[in-house]
Amino acid sequence: MRAPFPYFGGKSKVADAVWSALGADIPNYIEPFAGSAAILLARPGWKPDVPWIETINDADGMVSNFWRAVQAKPEAVARYADWPVNENDLHARHLWLAERRSNLTTQLEGDPDYYDARIAGWWVWGMCCWIGGGFCNGNGPWHREQDDEGHDVLVNGDTDLGIERRLASSRSAGIQRRLVHLGGAGRGVCRPTVIVGAPGDGDAGDGTSGLYAWFDMLSQRLRRVRVCSGDWQRVCSSRAVTTGFGTTGVFLDPPYSDAAGRRADIYATDDLTVAHTVRDWCLVNGRNPLLRIVLCGYRGEHDELEGVGWTVHNWQTSGGYGCLGNGVGRANALREVLWLSPNCLPPVQQRLL
Repeated sequence: MRAPFPYFGGKSKVADAVWSALGADIPNYIEPFAGSAAILLARPGWKPDVPWIETINDADGMVSNFWRAVQAKPEAVARYADWPVNENDLHARHLWLAERRSNLTTQLEGDPDYYDARIAGWWVWGMCCWIGGGFCNGNGPWHREQDDEGHDVLVNGDTDLGIERRLASSRSAGIQRRLVHLGGAGRGVCRPTVIVGAPGDGDAGDGTSGLYAWFDMLSQRLRRVRVCSGDWQRVCSSRAVTTGFGTTGVFLDPPYSDAAGRRADIYATDDLTVAHTVRDWCLVNGRNPLLRIVLCGYRGEHDELEGVGWTVHNWQTSGGYGCLGNGVGRANALREVLWLSPNCLPPVQQRLL
């Protein structure tokens, strides 16, 4: 299965190699930096009655809320996501979402059953219409004010609007203005490459999307998945979450570090140093016979792991908005590496031999 939104750094292209290393039948699986949950969704052999234990986590409350909401109320999320590409709506919904980000995160952390279907649907719609990174990060000069007639309007706090408005801008969630994604026929949530089912099968009655059937399938896939929102170490540092369930696969795809030479505003919750902390955790836990760990990064970020028994799987992606200009994006596409802990399964061909 695929996620219904694009996500920077998604690893769907290398999912086969990840599951070859972890073992598709591993009883316990943890994805601490879930994002689009591409690796979870690509797991082979899933069936509704398979008793796997699976946990995903993301520090971005928008991501966690989407997976919780689509798990519980797929039809409601699909209803809010089922909307045409519209630039005015993108800016209005973007601001509305950014203003609710901090409250959403605290509610997700305070109540394990909390979710908001409208936030989830509008967020996934916006992710598919947006160009580049930084959607809903709350950083930007554009913010909401009221005009002389009491109507809410979008204004730019960086323009010469007077010191009072600029101060108001600095105190509230701001957004960037971007043109909506107009590649091909425009990019809504239902992209042709990921339509599920025949036209009209479980859709909203327009006979074209299959969006509702798709979200229902995602809900079934996530039915037993535990969705956490917060720091990645909360789902990795406790035996009760990891090896207490037996052999555990951990897929670590943290935001690439400052050593990767990337922009620092790709993700709404971004961090150029967390990858170093993740590597330190790998150095401590890599030899645990009950842990199979896969760590993602660019060549040069985590090379010290190779000196303590970790192996390397090089792969190639197409690059993206997160790469710097002047050809660096193409060069970075060749730097992608998976580091595999000593207890990962050997490559398929080697096992056959």
